[in-house]
Amino acid sequence: MLLPALGVHGAGEDSALTARLTRLRRDLELPDAFPDDVLAEAERAAEDVLGSLGQDPERVDLTDVPFVTVDPAGSTDLDQAVFIERTDVGVRVHYAIADVPAFVALGGAIDVEARRRGQTVYLPDGRVPLHPERISEHAGSLLPEQERPAYVWSMDLDGEGVLGAVELVRARVRSRFQLTYPQVQALVGDESPAGGAPGGGAVVGKDGRVPAEVPDLPEEVVASLRLLPEVGRLRRAQEAARGGASLNMPDQEIHVDESGAYRLVQRNPLPVEDDNAHVSLMTGMAAARIMLDAGVGILRTMPAPDDEAIAEFRSRVAALGLPWTHEQDYGAYLRTVDPTAPQGLAVLHAATALFRGADYTAFDASSDDPELRTPPEDPEQAALAAPYAHTTAPLRRLVDRFVLIVCHALVQGHEVPAEVRAALPELPALMADSGRRASQADRAAVDLVEAAELTAHVGEELAGTVVRTRGEDSVDVQLVDPPAYLSVPAGAAPGDEVRVRIDSVDVASGQVDASLAGGR
Repeated sequence: MLLPALGVHGAGEDSALTARLTRLRRDLELPDAFPDDVLAEAERAAEDVLGSLGQDPERVDLTDVPFVTVDPAGSTDLDQAVFIERTDVGVRVHYAIADVPAFVALGGAIDVEARRRGQTVYLPDGRVPLHPERISEHAGSLLPEQERPAYVWSMDLDGEGVLGAVELVRARVRSRFQLTYPQVQALVGDESPAGGAPGGGAVVGKDGRVPAEVPDLPEEVVASLRLLPEVGRLRRAQEAARGGASLNMPDQEIHVDESGAYRLVQRNPLPVEDDNAHVSLMTGMAAARIMLDAGVGILRTMPAPDDEAIAEFRSRVAALGLPWTHEQDYGAYLRTVDPTAPQGLAVLHAATALFRGADYTAFDASSDDPELRTPPEDPEQAALAAPYAHTTAPLRRLVDRFVLIVCHALVQGHEVPAEVRAALPELPALMADSGRRASQADRAAVDLVEAAELTAHVGEELAGTVVRTRGEDSVDVQLVDPPAYLSVPAGAAPGDEVRVRIDSVDVASGQVDASLAGGR
């Protein structure tokens, strides 16, 4: 459900929130418009690539495959399109990924600018894109009924969800429909259980409204989409068998209504979002295995939590009345947690302490640098309990473009281009820097919108749940409505349901002063 409008508008030049968002971009040194040479190169690349798309003999014609995209409503930078078909032993997943390398010459103006940006940063008043819109939202985006260049992964799963043969080709594709998660969820109905955790999301759009009517889809598209929950179920089973884990936390999102007002919305992701995410995760695992087998590439890594962190987590969840027994692995335990219950929400917040230290690790057996020459001793992304690489979002993330180039060369038996090998050692630092800016921007933007939402509630008492303690005299509280996340100077225990009094709000700084009602 949409929250009440508070009259805070993105378009108002005198709005304190708008002014602060503008200053936030400057404080984080987020780039403004693209330089002229980057825009000119993007225009030339778009014309050249699309103009010669059907003339490249090495690009496979897969325009007859009925791909569809599945994204949040209103998305324009469409990285992925999917088609799933039944086989004699299981299913085959065809996953088309936008061929960004076709538009970005290594060492060219776009490449240099993309390395400076690292990734697309999303803010309430507009995104700061990785690539010029001519590529990211038009020529490179897998828009419906448009022929586009793509890397197409074809992955075979057996009846247990085990990944078998993997193919990767550069192709010409034509997505048939641009669908939203609510539309697909409405189509598959209850066939898509959400990750084993209770409390799955309702079938509503990202803006809180009921979804638009599902379009009249061809039978082969319907059959493909109805296999998506099966793929999700099989891959969740494989994740459980590996001991992997997922945090099924509610999403805290900033929406903009038709009047331009910013609103904070919390929702549980739809089951098909998790199903779709497992297709992406499977692709990343396939990419990691290809690169590890060849001794060259870049992984998304995360160390396993140490014994002290695990002991602390066990103590905290036991205090919440939801003990983690030694008979359960970590992932199995998390799959029992209800994210809609106060204690469950506190458990998931506590679990974030075990999902730390994510990084990118490059390796190249042919390198003269001994530190780069061998893959990491522990190549796993600990939360997934498997090696993993980012490869499915090249329009929005720099590293994915290089992973696609490396994997395609290896699968096709070609040499990895020297310019790509040279770039691999630079990518971890570039991604770490852009990740820091993106995280800071996201947290600061949410703080500002929370403050704007709460201006109408100064002096009121609002319901919430304590999700974390900070020392002896401060707690973090997740409010119910509006779904703000506040630090409150008080003593209480995680899982406690409390009432929080909003004492004062400064929208310009995002500062909210609050206290527990009744002095708790």
